[in-house]
Amino acid sequence: MKDFLSAVKALSDENRMRIFCMLKQRPLCVCEIYAVLDIALSTLSQHLKLMKSAGLIDDEKDGRWVIYSLNRKNGLVTRMMDFLDRELGADERILRDRKKVSGLSRDICCSALQKGKKR
Repeated sequence: MKDFLSAVKALSDENRMRIFCMLKQRPLCVCEIYAVLDIALSTLSQHLKLMKSAGLIDDEKDGRWVIYSLNRKNGLVTRMMDFLDRELGADERILRDRKKVSGLSRDICCSALQKGKKR
C-alpha cells in the first residue's frame, strides 16, 4: 500500500500529472518539459525529484541531456497510464500538451533555455 500511496500523492499535483502524461507520449529532457509547462526550473526540478522518488519516472544521462521517462518496469505505472488515458484522454490541457510535445525539438528547446539563462 505504501508504494501505491506514494504514487498517488506524486500525481496529486496538476503539473506532475501533466508531466506524467507527456512522458507517456515519449521520453523528454528538462528543457522540453519546461517548454511545455513554463514553470520555474527549480519547481520543475522538485516535481521530477518527487516523481522519481515515488518510482513513477526514471532518468538517464544522454550526452549533455538528462532524459526522463516513465518507469514502465513498475506495474502500477502501466496501470495508471491506462487509467489516465480513459479519464484524461479528452482533457483540453492534456491535448494541448501532447500537441506541443509533438512539435518539440530537444536541440531547439535546450538552446533557447541556455540563451534565456545568459540574459
